[in-house]
Amino acid sequence: KPTWTIATRTDELLAHHRCKMWRTVLLTLAVASVLGEVVDVRVNNVTNGTGSKFGFEVDYELNQFLLDGKPFRYVSGSFHYFRTPRQYWRDRLRKIRAAGLNAVSTYVEWSLHQPSENEWHWTGDADLMEFLNIAQEEDLLVLLRPGPYICAERDFGGLPYWLLSQAPDIRLRSNDPRYTKYVKIYLNELLELIGPYLRGNGGPIIMIQVENEYGSYGCDTQYTSWLRDTIKQKIGSKALLYTTDGSSANLLRCGFVPEVYATVDFGTNVNVTKSFEIMRLYQPRGPLVNSEFYPGWLSHWQEPFQRVQTAAVTRTLDEMLSLGASVNIYMFYGGTNFGYTAGANGDEGSYSPQLTSYDYDAPLTEAGDPTAKYFEIRNVVSKYLPLPNVSVPTVSPKGDYGPVVLAPVVRLFEPRGRQLFETVIVEGSKPLTFEELHLPHWLVLYETDLAPSYSDAANLHAMVRDRALVYVDDHLIGTLSRSHNIYDVSIEKPYGQRLKLLVENQGRLNYGSGLRDYKGVTEVFLNNARLPGPWKMTGFRLDTVDPLLTPGSSLLSANGTLYDGPVVLRGDFVIAGQPMDTYLNTVGWGKGVAFVNGRNLGRYWPLAGPQMTLYVPAAYLRTGQNQLVLVELEYVPTPREIKLQNEPILDYKARYSNSEENSYNIRVLV
Repeated sequence: KPTWTIATRTDELLAHHRCKMWRTVLLTLAVASVLGEVVDVRVNNVTNGTGSKFGFEVDYELNQFLLDGKPFRYVSGSFHYFRTPRQYWRDRLRKIRAAGLNAVSTYVEWSLHQPSENEWHWTGDADLMEFLNIAQEEDLLVLLRPGPYICAERDFGGLPYWLLSQAPDIRLRSNDPRYTKYVKIYLNELLELIGPYLRGNGGPIIMIQVENEYGSYGCDTQYTSWLRDTIKQKIGSKALLYTTDGSSANLLRCGFVPEVYATVDFGTNVNVTKSFEIMRLYQPRGPLVNSEFYPGWLSHWQEPFQRVQTAAVTRTLDEMLSLGASVNIYMFYGGTNFGYTAGANGDEGSYSPQLTSYDYDAPLTEAGDPTAKYFEIRNVVSKYLPLPNVSVPTVSPKGDYGPVVLAPVVRLFEPRGRQLFETVIVEGSKPLTFEELHLPHWLVLYETDLAPSYSDAANLHAMVRDRALVYVDDHLIGTLSRSHNIYDVSIEKPYGQRLKLLVENQGRLNYGSGLRDYKGVTEVFLNNARLPGPWKMTGFRLDTVDPLLTPGSSLLSANGTLYDGPVVLRGDFVIAGQPMDTYLNTVGWGKGVAFVNGRNLGRYWPLAGPQMTLYVPAAYLRTGQNQLVLVELEYVPTPREIKLQNEPILDYKARYSNSEENSYNIRVLV
């Protein structure tokens, strides 16, 4: 992916995307010139086809929005462009419009667009401007939520991980100049690019959010006022600035920003009138707005898949719309946390990583299929807004490609495995964090020698974030887990020479006061004595894998619990005809990450559940031969097969065997 200078990048991207935006304007200018009319081409005077100015504002006297000077209210659906391949953007947006909605809401993920301090991505699946173009072509207005913090159940709440390496005590989401320095660079970059897409310039963006539910985090009014001014300096009055917070007076007290329109968010089974009365405490005039109405909910590993009943959704939505409110449905389409982008909830004493799937029990499934909830919501919306002349969506066919036989290619700890996949190697007197190693995600192997004088038995203590497989002389002896507050493991025969801790980053916290969530291992003790080191640290990013990956030794085997370390496995499968979306069923496997044709599908963990299948978009597949690669950390079943099927399993309830044969495996794996 290219790394450009700011000047080059901005000029090229603006030139590329403005051409679509201004075709209509240029045609108007050409016609006007032929007719001999005087044409005002100033950007802040862009007009629509009726001669009136484009714009979006609040009519405080009549408690309504005005779109291009006319009364307006929106029913919007949240869809995050970064959660599905760009090939599907138009499909999902069209289905949102077909439900009667007239707007789409999306976060902008800072970490996606600036993965390192001097690197920017605005193309491919990060092409936000193309997403905005398609939204406008599909007759949808846009509510843009640029953060800089977005939560969204994404790693670090969408903040770039490298902020944590700038200063150990950096105060995030505050007026700390070490933080705001980078926020300003990001916002200036983004706001320059989206300028042509603001409603005042004839574009689809009617509203821009300032921060994100800030009342749930802090009360630094200098920071939020600075954000308001920074955004306003770039956009002026060409879009409406807004905030949203939970429907609690205490949350709005710190989330409210003067001169910014204050809204609330809430789900089903609440008192709608009282929830909007809370909004009125800080926004006494103007239209009622629920900026996040929840038709479903988020899910974590090791808990049941969360669902919200359709009847409760439609009842609450109908009540809000009957009051004249504008509503954004979060999520209308959830999508997928591909790769390592899923975040986690928790604090100093708890930790719950989120699923790879972000299905959310939304009206459109993870694969973009309409549900019964979709059609019931459409029926409610049709009472208040005209339905468009757009075909009603149907469920798309899925591929049932059957079992794929996998063969072990290489062990991660052997020389060839390290050569293929290691991305950083450092030696030091103490264990360093992922952030100090400049490693955004997944695995770090920490290695040190054990002194020979320890007596039997020894207790190893290590504070891990988030999960560690513990090996002594290349033999797995146990698991440490932040989720279960397990930081000790017994070394029954401490005569080994080499200790290995394979630490997995399961996702940085995306919500709450513990946002500064450094990953790795600290406080490593053996029988209350700190291990002196030195430490060897090897990072494995594994963003992707080489599609040409070939098997090594034919003698390599892997079955059952992987006592001697993770294994990379490969299998090929053939698709005849046009590829279709499919689902990778991981039941029977342990824990790891899957790749199709080099594309990272995300984490799987069937022993924890509830998600058993990984969504495989047809956009990642091809006619003919395809390659599947697993990086399996803990357990390989017999036979070594995995199935590509036409149905998802997101709410599987695991039933473990009580036999003595499996008890140790389950203790280690879970």
